Amino acid sequence: MRKLDTGQDKVTKNDTFIFPRGNKLNGNELIAFIGYNETVLNKRYITNMNYYLGKHAILSENSFKSDNIDNRIVDNKIKPLVDSYNGFFIGIPPTITATDDSVNEEVQTWNNENLIQDQLNEISKQTDIYGRSIAFIYQGEDSKPHLKYSSPSHAFIIYDDTVERNPLAFVRYELEDGETYTEAYGQIQYADKIYKFKGSEISDDTDTNEYAANPYGIVPAVEFYENEERQGIFEQIIYLQDELDHAMSQKANQIAYFDNAYMYMFGVNLSEDEDGNPEFNFKKNRLIYSPNIDPSTKPEIGFISKPDADGMQENMIEHLQKSIYENTGIANLRDENFAGNSSGIAMQYKLLSMKDKADSKERKFTQALKKIYQIVFATLFNDKTKQQAWSNLKFHFTRNLPDDIAALISSAKNAEGLVSRQTQLSLLPFIKDPQAELDQISKEKAEAIKQAQQSMQSVPDYLLEDKPDEKED
Repeated sequence: MRKLDTGQDKVTKNDTFIFPRGNKLNGNELIAFIGYNETVLNKRYITNMNYYLGKHAILSENSFKSDNIDNRIVDNKIKPLVDSYNGFFIGIPPTITATDDSVNEEVQTWNNENLIQDQLNEISKQTDIYGRSIAFIYQGEDSKPHLKYSSPSHAFIIYDDTVERNPLAFVRYELEDGETYTEAYGQIQYADKIYKFKGSEISDDTDTNEYAANPYGIVPAVEFYENEERQGIFEQIIYLQDELDHAMSQKANQIAYFDNAYMYMFGVNLSEDEDGNPEFNFKKNRLIYSPNIDPSTKPEIGFISKPDADGMQENMIEHLQKSIYENTGIANLRDENFAGNSSGIAMQYKLLSMKDKADSKERKFTQALKKIYQIVFATLFNDKTKQQAWSNLKFHFTRNLPDDIAALISSAKNAEGLVSRQTQLSLLPFIKDPQAELDQISKEKAEAIKQAQQSMQSVPDYLLEDKPDEKED
């Protein structure tokens, strides 16, 4: 853990900010954290986003070519890698349900109003790119909690120095064009109060509410992260991407070089000008000309052959592409190994490393989501019991893969008696809210019973009466 030079602020090896529990930051300590985020972490964040967008290092490298053949090709494997993994992890939105019907109804309404599924998709993508993302809750003009996400480039959470590493403060800041981090302005949110700052000047944020009080009673922000190291999924293979860009560019250069091959003319006389010089632009037309050779030799015209390294280049490109996916643990879904029909078991083996990676991410996302709803429930409900219902929420993630619906239904049926009906329904990815589905089933059964009773009432009495026993002769 490294200590910043301004006071009690520290940074861990995985770039987590630490501050003593129970204390509040002074102006210098706040600026030190912002400065570290701007001058150290933001450089990495910008690099990662540039590689995702296809703005790779090769485009800005100095040219050392002397023959004007200098192709700069970006064969971007990082963007499809991120998009494929993010789609695999959260392309099917997770189901979020509460066991209590009244609580669940409020949860689903809040989720829909805040577009929670779309926001989770963007949060997940940011963790893939940056290694982390910040989600925070604020009170809207409707006096209800609302969710917003932020990239870590202008927001961070400071944790206390206890073993639990509980959130101590949430900082959001902005910088105007041309300003340095010492001129940043924004907001600090503690569990009890909200402050605003400009540079190192800190004051109560009475613009947010009259008393600058935090209505949630806890820090209203949660960090989502890809792994404990806070690394994006492709950070360790950026150098492989650079080599792939160079290999593709060199191949394009070689093709252009062959297109500009030199022609030779031996023993052939071209027309000359008054000074006895051939009337021909040799440099422009790439011609080697030698009219005066052995008279007994026949004239010869042709092209100078050049060495062909195409096979070596193709092997290098294929090796780099393969290494990129192997080192990230993410399957190349465009690879020929995924072509054709594969059994479910075969597909699972192909995606095993990717699934393991997603399972680890799911556990971290589940814990972060619980903390989000803990904050939300603090003001969404007035009832103390309902405010604690966040601990009973159920989160079910489904990997986004082609599904055999009949097989899924069969598996769900086989689970009957082994698990609850709600869990049984959650095994079906097309059911977004298992509890709502159970309510609908109950409603339909009640309606069916009601209709049966109404039908019985319309039957004549003599058909309902038991027939008397026939007398024996």
